[in-house]
Amino acid sequence: MKHVHLRRFGGVAAATVAAGLLATPTVAVADAGPAVLGTSQGVDAQHLGACGPAGDPAWIGRSVNGPALNVKVAGTGARFGVWDVTTGAEDPVFTGEAQANGAPQAGLTVPGLLDGHSYAWHAWALQGAQVSAPSADCHFTVDTTSPTATVSSTDFPASGTAPKFAGQVGTFVVRTTDPVPAGGESSGIACIRYGWGNLGVGGCDSPDAVVPEDDGTATVSLRVLNWGTNTLNVQVIDDAGNVGGAGYTFYAPSNPNPPKAPGDVDGDGVPDVLLPDAAGNLQIISSGSGDTTPSAVIRAVQSPNQTSWSNVQVAHRGWDANMHAPMDDLLMHPSGSPALYFYSNQDYASFTGYPSAISRPSACQNAAGTAAACPAGFATDWHKADQIALIGSLDSRMVSSLMTVEDGNLWLFANPGFSYRLRTARQLTTDGAWAGYDLVAPGPDAAGNLALWARDRATGELHAYPIAKKADGTFDFSALADPKAGVVASGFTVDKYPTLGSSGDVDGDGKPDLWAVTADRHLVYYSGWSDPSGAGALK
Repeated sequence: MKHVHLRRFGGVAAATVAAGLLATPTVAVADAGPAVLGTSQGVDAQHLGACGPAGDPAWIGRSVNGPALNVKVAGTGARFGVWDVTTGAEDPVFTGEAQANGAPQAGLTVPGLLDGHSYAWHAWALQGAQVSAPSADCHFTVDTTSPTATVSSTDFPASGTAPKFAGQVGTFVVRTTDPVPAGGESSGIACIRYGWGNLGVGGCDSPDAVVPEDDGTATVSLRVLNWGTNTLNVQVIDDAGNVGGAGYTFYAPSNPNPPKAPGDVDGDGVPDVLLPDAAGNLQIISSGSGDTTPSAVIRAVQSPNQTSWSNVQVAHRGWDANMHAPMDDLLMHPSGSPALYFYSNQDYASFTGYPSAISRPSACQNAAGTAAACPAGFATDWHKADQIALIGSLDSRMVSSLMTVEDGNLWLFANPGFSYRLRTARQLTTDGAWAGYDLVAPGPDAAGNLALWARDRATGELHAYPIAKKADGTFDFSALADPKAGVVASGFTVDKYPTLGSSGDVDGDGKPDLWAVTADRHLVYYSGWSDPSGAGALK
């Protein structure tokens, strides 16, 4: 057999084959090569092993053994040649052979390639001593240098006194660079990922990713949830898949005069709407923002069943002042569950732990608030609670009282202690007429009077029941005796509006307001229960 020489003519590869060769293997065809193994984090698929044309080579990032070249081949193996396009040298910088091992594919890795240089490669199929014509050229450029980033903020500087407080939104400027190697090219910044805590694995299609401006700068606005020392983590990904990062540590002081607004969960002084997204996470949406972008999200894994918030009733209206700043705590009841859960809002909607269960009172009262024997069938747990609503505080504290619908009757669970340890169960109705009603808790009005709203699921009528504060400081619940009374609006059918709620006084007129979610998942706000205005589609 004569020796086979590799040479290039005008950038086209050729092979000299033994004289008299009649049958050659199938021409080797480039198979998604070159491919980089083990550096797939965050890189678009076209950058991982694409066979780029001469004018638009694929970017290949840093790998342990160098880029991996793969070809489909009908034969026993393949021979590879790699040329440095940047230097224009005629001789290959790498040659090698790989066995097919019974598969229609052969591949190898190429060490020692230079950062920033562009390369071309092709392959020949082997069948014993026979060699095919060459495959078409593949082109790639190597970028093995990680990008860098720095972060700054005038709202929350790394040193000195911050002009803003924990719970407020701060602006953070991320400046990135993708170092250019001497005599070569860099791939450029693909995106920036950012967030509090461990960012984990993710790419440029992640919800926490942003594409920087042409100068490599991105400005992001984030609510600082924790009082004290915070760290904003930044991850920079270049077009070759290399990853760099930075951590920005700063101190967020607590607000000495925090806003107090029942219905507010994230501490900005504006009541919030809490709704699950399509992935089962719980969104905290500021009712004053004008759109449906959440200010914070409680992950699905932090729900009572650690799976999803979708089938969990969530109520909020008040806080336990013994535990934290004035922001609503959450009460949660998974549908049909024997457990009712409490989630303490320790720090500006920074719900990082897991909810705790609330015990159920064993002593009962009648509608007048006098001690009475519990009715037959009174449950020792919460599985009969078809509806829950936190109506607001019944005393000078901000710990809210709970209303439920059980066996068609309305119950008031009051006298809450530390961590919403409810002590009394007061049966407000006994005729079972409340079956089929959705409870809505609008919270107190400007005069301190409470109310309960309810939607008749059969008719779509909205009812409002006043709970007036009497001269002695107690409240009059007599309007709740007949759920059919107090019709204030119609047309709120279940088909049109599967979900209704209230965040309290959103428009600042001293009266609570209704919100609704349409069948196609759009959020609609009302002034009271009229004059609807759309906020947009929910995630």
